[in-house]
Amino acid sequence: MNQMEALKTISYSGIFLSCFSEESTKCIHSTPEHVLVYLYSGEQIIEDRNKTIKLKAGECALVRRDHRLKMYKNGTGNDLYKGISLTFKRNILREFYSDLNKAEIPKNINISDTNVFKIQPDTAITSLFQSLTPYFDSHVKPTETITHLKLLEGIYALLNTDEQFYPILFDFAEPWKVDILEFLNDNYMDELSMEEIASFTGRSLATFKRDFKKISALTPQKWIIKKRLEMAYVKLKEEGKKVHDVYFEVGFKNPSHFSTAFKKQYGVPPTEI
Repeated sequence: MNQMEALKTISYSGIFLSCFSEESTKCIHSTPEHVLVYLYSGEQIIEDRNKTIKLKAGECALVRRDHRLKMYKNGTGNDLYKGISLTFKRNILREFYSDLNKAEIPKNINISDTNVFKIQPDTAITSLFQSLTPYFDSHVKPTETITHLKLLEGIYALLNTDEQFYPILFDFAEPWKVDILEFLNDNYMDELSMEEIASFTGRSLATFKRDFKKISALTPQKWIIKKRLEMAYVKLKEEGKKVHDVYFEVGFKNPSHFSTAFKKQYGVPPTEI
C-alpha cells in the first residue's frame, strides 16, 4: 500500500486533507464553522434534508456553519476519494472583516437560507486548491503562516465568486440550537458519543444534559436504546423482517446484546415476535 492509499485524514490548522481507499465513507457533518470543500477525485454526496448535492472531481461547495448534514465520500472506478476542506473559524473571519474597506462591502444583499452552496470553480478557487496538492504526497507540514494565508485566500476567492457570501461569512451571531428529540429521532441508529450529539445540536455537553432532563426522565443513552428497541419491534412485528437484519439496522452492533435488551423491554426474545 503506498502513502496515498494509507492516508485517511490530515489536519493542518483548519485545512483538512482526506483520502479514503474504502468503497464508501459516511459521516454526519455539523460544525460551528463554515467549510469550503473541494474534490480532487471520487465523488461526495451531501444530503441536506430533502436535497441531495453531488460533487465530482474539480467541483466544490461551501457548507454553511451550524447545519447538520449527512455526507458520503465515495471512490469512483479506480480513483480513491480525495478531497480537501478549508474551515473558516470566526477569529479568521473577524480578522478578515476588520481589515476590509467597509465602503466596498456590497449593500442590501438578501441573506440566503441555503445550507450548501455548490460553486462553479473559477481560476482563483482552482489555483488555491491545486497549490495544496503537494501536501497529499509529502510528509512536510505547511507552516502556520502558510495555512493562515491559504484560508484568507479562500475567503477572497469566495467573495469574488458571489456577493451573497458577504452576509453569510460575516454573520457573527451566536451559535444555533436544534431540537434534541428531532435530532435523536433522525440519528438514533448512528454510533455517536454524547459529546458529538451535544455538538451536533449546538450545545456544550453540560447544556445538552441539562436540556435533555427537561424532555425525558431517561438518560440520553437509555433513551437511544429504548428508541432502537421500539423500532426493532416495529420492523419485526409489522414489517416481518428477520432478527439478523434488524439488530444492525437499528444501531446495535452485537446480536447478543440486542437480544438481551429486547427481552428485558418486551418480556420475550426477538425471535418470538
